[in-house]
Amino acid sequence: MRTVSGRGCARGFVVGVLLAAAAADVLITSAEGHSAWPVALVVLAGLAAVLWPVARRPRWLTPQVRTGAPALASAAYTGGVLLVRGEALFGPGEAVILLCLLFIAVRHCPHPWALVCGALDGGALLALLLRYYRELGSSTPGFMAIGLVLVGGVAGLAGYLRTLDYRRTVAVGETRRAERLAIAADLHDFVAHHVTGILVQTQMARMMASSRPDELDPVLAGIERAATEALASMRRTVGVLRDSGVESADRRPVGDLAAIADLTGGFASPGAQRVTLHRDPAVTDDLPHEVQAAAFRVVQEALTNVRRHAGDATEITVRLRREGDRLVVSVADDGRGCSRLPDAARGGGFGLVGLKERVTALGGDMHAGPRDGDGWEVRAVFPVAKS
Repeated sequence: MRTVSGRGCARGFVVGVLLAAAAADVLITSAEGHSAWPVALVVLAGLAAVLWPVARRPRWLTPQVRTGAPALASAAYTGGVLLVRGEALFGPGEAVILLCLLFIAVRHCPHPWALVCGALDGGALLALLLRYYRELGSSTPGFMAIGLVLVGGVAGLAGYLRTLDYRRTVAVGETRRAERLAIAADLHDFVAHHVTGILVQTQMARMMASSRPDELDPVLAGIERAATEALASMRRTVGVLRDSGVESADRRPVGDLAAIADLTGGFASPGAQRVTLHRDPAVTDDLPHEVQAAAFRVVQEALTNVRRHAGDATEITVRLRREGDRLVVSVADDGRGCSRLPDAARGGGFGLVGLKERVTALGGDMHAGPRDGDGWEVRAVFPVAKS
């Protein structure tokens, strides 16, 4: 059994009020012996414009047509009554419908049609009072003042809600833009890491080709693996950028603590560099995802910089440990700053700057600098809740 929501009840109440008010216009007019068909046509056009279901609305029934056509019909009827000096009796239906159309025009019509259609609906409502000047008599100015207040109030409310809609749209757009920039940064991090590995191992393969050709297979396998992972990262990222749905977040190429083991395991070069991972048992996989992703980025950027700037390093140590309510991530090497990479492949030096911004945004701190003796160390501290 389906339950009726509060919103559905409110919509049903509004529809009932509009139908009752429109019926009252027709009944009042016909009860006094006047022709009711002009009033019926006007209120039917207004009801169709207000109540036509969105799912069944034809493409030509734009907000401009919905709000402008009934207003013009009402104004034409008013002009005909005044022209032939006929009599018309006041009914609430047409006035309520015009107020609804005014609200729709100001809130939903594109600029500048919102001003045009809003003016048409407001003008038709005020002209509606002139249609009943004989019935209203000396109280016509008072009713005109009430009409102005209603028009101003409805237009003001619709304009305020339109402003909120615009701000929400801008906020959503900025959020999407920031997320896409973050995804682009992720793509750079992943691809730069893999391509740097490919370059280093290619240089090694060239050196081994003449002296140790029988040991080339592991190096070539590493090149193949790094290239495959780079292509997979690019494919996932392009898929995210093309997809604007919520499910795209699941395909965002970010890492976690568990992926650090794969990252360090695939980094070492045969016979050259050795990476050791020390993970404190207190560092569990239930840490906040954004902290895990940032920790992965710290290790990834540090290892990439080792390849770029410390090609002579033989021992690299990655540590993950828990200190109270903090997660400490450190990457240290014993290199002396020797690099076999060409200058164009060493990067512009902004990776650690962006990484520090990411860590700081999470309330943490990061330091990168030389160790005592030889080598370099990158150390990041993240606040995490006590388990």
